[in-house]
Amino acid sequence: MPRYAQLVMGPAGSGKSTYCSTMIQHLANMNRSAHVVNLDPAAEHFDYPVLADIRELIQVDDVMEDPSLRFGPNGGLVFCMEYFANNFDWLDESLGHVEDDYILFDCPGQIELYTHLPVMKQLVEELQQREFRVCGVFLVDSQFMVESFKFLSGVMAALSAMVLLEIPQISIMTKMDLLSPKAKKEIEKYLDPDMYSMMEDNVDHIRSKKFKNLTKAICGLIDDYSMVRFLPFDRTDEEGINIVLQNIDFSIQYGEDLEFKEPREADEDPDNLNYDEAFQDKVDS
Repeated sequence: MPRYAQLVMGPAGSGKSTYCSTMIQHLANMNRSAHVVNLDPAAEHFDYPVLADIRELIQVDDVMEDPSLRFGPNGGLVFCMEYFANNFDWLDESLGHVEDDYILFDCPGQIELYTHLPVMKQLVEELQQREFRVCGVFLVDSQFMVESFKFLSGVMAALSAMVLLEIPQISIMTKMDLLSPKAKKEIEKYLDPDMYSMMEDNVDHIRSKKFKNLTKAICGLIDDYSMVRFLPFDRTDEEGINIVLQNIDFSIQYGEDLEFKEPREADEDPDNLNYDEAFQDKVDS
């Protein structure tokens, strides 16, 4: 029997632990069994039980206090993750074989782990060897994505993780419940963006011709290949949470013996649908 995993990633403060807490509660309401594994050695607390906690193996504070290492917070966290990669047997023993085996891995926010360090890629390969179907869930704070160039930075971070890990990935804008109605309306254009229009609106502010051409090339790459699209995540909206879960489950073919339908995309013309109607249409499909 296959096992299933969400690798919950994103910058520090993007809402990974809140996402895990909300998703676990949502799954419980659906009578689905799921568990969380904490992989952040610097985590302080969570409001949900964990199946395994990396702090039982190693903690950032212990590494920083070791006089022979003399690491700061960032170096200490990287050291902890590299130590974890050399001790995957601990993870295997901690996981065992729980009922249903649907596990959310709450990962650290260190961006280096998703750009060039091999630790997370090694974790994915380790899980796949243990018959896990893994989906990356990359979170970005919606309050950060309020300007085109900030949005582009978030897209590049998500794309970097996608390229490094080589697994299905769902990109999510979190903390939608904290946005004002005006800000929520503004951010709709970033959920399924027209990168060329966005580029034309903002590229004139770039003085350097080289950077202007680079920005055009990046926008073209993202738009032409539809490489990154975001789903909104409002922890108070059960229907929106279900849309996110539906997309994740489809990407890892959860319950493949059941009849699954691919989530239909919203109307190609965003002006024809408002925010609620577009995503209700996805649910109904």
